[in-house]
Amino acid sequence: MSFYDVIIVGGGPGGYVAALRAAKSGKRTALVEADYLGGTCLNRGCIPSKTLLKHAEIIESIEKAKSWGIKAGDLDFSLEEMFEHKDQVIATLRNGIEHLLNAGKIDVYYGMGTIHHDKKVTVKTESETTQISGEKIIIATGSQPAVPPIEGLEAVHYQTTDTIFNIEKIPQSIVIIGGGVIGVEFANIFSSLRTQVTIIELGDRIIPTEDQDASKELLNHLKRKGVKVLTKHQVTSIKETDNSKTISITSEKGDIDTLTADEVLLAVGRQPNLSAVSELELDMNGKYIAVNNYLETSKAGYFAVGDVIGGLQLAHVASAEGLTAVKNLDEKQEKMKYNVIPRCIYTNPQVASVGLSEAEIKKKGIRYKVNKYSFSTNGKALASGETEGFTKVLVDEKYGEILGIVMIGAHVTEMISQSSAFMYLEGTVDELAEMVQPHPSLSEALMESANALIGKGIHT
Repeated sequence: MSFYDVIIVGGGPGGYVAALRAAKSGKRTALVEADYLGGTCLNRGCIPSKTLLKHAEIIESIEKAKSWGIKAGDLDFSLEEMFEHKDQVIATLRNGIEHLLNAGKIDVYYGMGTIHHDKKVTVKTESETTQISGEKIIIATGSQPAVPPIEGLEAVHYQTTDTIFNIEKIPQSIVIIGGGVIGVEFANIFSSLRTQVTIIELGDRIIPTEDQDASKELLNHLKRKGVKVLTKHQVTSIKETDNSKTISITSEKGDIDTLTADEVLLAVGRQPNLSAVSELELDMNGKYIAVNNYLETSKAGYFAVGDVIGGLQLAHVASAEGLTAVKNLDEKQEKMKYNVIPRCIYTNPQVASVGLSEAEIKKKGIRYKVNKYSFSTNGKALASGETEGFTKVLVDEKYGEILGIVMIGAHVTEMISQSSAFMYLEGTVDELAEMVQPHPSLSEALMESANALIGKGIHT
């Protein structure tokens, strides 16, 4: 039996990053992966969806360019070629991860892993069973799409966020159940492909975990693209006849209606993969594995990171947790920090935020000031024809500490890193106001908001 300093179970963005850092720290490291390296993010999530969202952005740009005198004729879509491009991107990144693991002399075991009480891990494939042992264990088994209890669903061919990338043709119509981050991103993709899209959201607004103003702005843009959004509605049953689905819905007021669509996509969230830890009897935080601030579970020497512990189920969060867990393997060195983590939604326009939301600030009773600056008066946005959206800066009233920043608009998922860095270094609104931004640039909007908040507005 092979012995390791650390065994990581799960090769997603939390697991493989932890493995690389552990190996570079001089630890003999093993990584167990049941499917493909890169996990959900690379193979069925972030990367394929963002590849298709780029296709959507190009389609929308071509349509927009008609008003600028640039005409490309009738657009033609090849789903097969789009998926080929998506697969090429995935293969390139997957091969890159494999190369890094090989270079780090990390032993990779492919198969279903089961973690035991004695720090042993059994890896099972169809043809063989292997057992390895480690001094420490990191659980990074990720999550899978949640399937809600809807009457008739078991008899219907539906899509999840794992299967949607395998469709063989562009549907004429699709109903997306769930108006969160995943739901709105797929709504953006399919609407650009001229699919009739309907979002059904149980809550009172889309992207309910984000800023309310950003939610309203994105809703308006989706509606302008022809997306139908039904909030405060619940799906009560689904049935399938002649390759189409009939979806029965009920409003908050009790009104009953039916929709028909070629495809149904479930986008109501994810649930943790816990099969690997069924023997351990770990303490749980609801349906997720409970960890302390150092990412150690209730069982000494067993750590957990990523979607399996809940919280912000984002790839970059999982990677940060993986790195933090490795730091704490031998002794408690560093607590996991969640206060300055950017959150991004890759629709068109994009949504990005960092820090506290306005609702959270109000709930905490913090006295604050806020400024919202529209991209409609920004020179770069006007020149690019990308005037949708705004920046919103929230600061502590007494000390000028930046509490949170929200953006919706073109390229804001890249811009948000500047805000994250500023908050990480504990910059104040006065310092943000003094920071020179290039002209013309979208980031000038941050400078405008900061100056307005200290009573020195330039173009406000």
